[in-house]
Amino acid sequence: MAKPSPRQADHSSAVAEITAWLIDQGLAGAPQEAVVEGYCERLVGAGLPVERVHLAQRSLHPVFGGLGFDWYRSSGVMRDYYARTDTPVEQWSHSPFYHMLEEGISELRERLTETEAPHRFPILDEFRAKGGTDYLAMMLPLSAVTQGRGYDPNDPPEGIVISWTSDAAGGFSDSDIAVLRDLLRPLALTLKAASNRQMAVDLLETYLGPDAGARVLSGEIQRGSLETIHAVIWYFDLQSFTRLAERTAGAAIIAMLNDYFGTVVSVIEDHGGNVLKFMGDGLLAIFSFDDQEDAGRSALEASAALRIAMADVNRRREAEDLPRTGFNLALHAGNVLYGNIGAEHRLDFTIIGSAVNVTARILGMCRSLEQELIVSSQVARPAMAQRDDIVSLGRHMLRGVPEPQELFTLYLAPSERENPSPA
Repeated sequence: MAKPSPRQADHSSAVAEITAWLIDQGLAGAPQEAVVEGYCERLVGAGLPVERVHLAQRSLHPVFGGLGFDWYRSSGVMRDYYARTDTPVEQWSHSPFYHMLEEGISELRERLTETEAPHRFPILDEFRAKGGTDYLAMMLPLSAVTQGRGYDPNDPPEGIVISWTSDAAGGFSDSDIAVLRDLLRPLALTLKAASNRQMAVDLLETYLGPDAGARVLSGEIQRGSLETIHAVIWYFDLQSFTRLAERTAGAAIIAMLNDYFGTVVSVIEDHGGNVLKFMGDGLLAIFSFDDQEDAGRSALEASAALRIAMADVNRRREAEDLPRTGFNLALHAGNVLYGNIGAEHRLDFTIIGSAVNVTARILGMCRSLEQELIVSSQVARPAMAQRDDIVSLGRHMLRGVPEPQELFTLYLAPSERENPSPA
């Protein structure tokens, strides 16, 4: 049997070493950036004349349809997100990847210095102007391509598309290309593992919130696994929503909910709170810090900021002749059970306890007391030394609560008030 040439031996050694490293990264749960950067550095270390690598994957995210990584030999790796859009971005529709997906082509090579004429893919002219000599792209979907047919480039399959650009005088050798081909599947498998982990993080954060999502991902998944925490509870809902829904088209009412909820969630998260769930036209959130008084102060600051933000939304909606309304908000603090509640195979990560019930009762007082914001004494009193806008509404009996409760609001000057009737 003939012995392999020195170049073949180098080829086999590079593939074996980088494949073993990729497998280790996959088993260790390395993030995508670390995998891409380490892979590219090892290509250069193995002698491949790679100046730039671009790699893209689909993502399962409500805002971003995909993510990409650009690695340059001179500067390392950068991550980029691709927003979901109804129409393709012009640069994407004229790119090599778009063409490959559309035609079902798994590999594309373009020698950048063979002609001075403009390339059919404009981005390759940019690479040539920066010293690029050779361009190689590959596509590896995780489902078979029907011969002669491709994919919708604006809704690509799960998998990876990757390109390598060389700045060497001769570009890529046949041996270099063989290394890149042999490493494509191990790279894709490792990135798939990292991508699946990131998708789990993104989905849990989207549907449960950052804190609850992280707890579930760390293993808090058993029914009845609960922790007692002290929290400021935030109960929010929109005023007169039922009446609005009855006389507003379905698409418009959903758009209105998204508009208001987007504002409320941003205010809560900007002040350190966590949204636990949406409930029709309302939502439940908590502020839980190591320092209980800090949690109360942050919740009150968020409440004041919400009034301003909601007024801005309503002014904008009025100018656009869109339906608008006001809101009700209740704040209360106490110990709650935080964790998994539900059936054996269908759980909810939420809070329960008497403090949650009291908050709901306080929210129910907004209409009778003609206040959009009501705060319990447990939240209001510790903050009185720092705030001069906390005003008592007197003591009241709450349904199901044996002792009278003193309730408060945050004073808002008449000139600052905006509590529109539904329109």
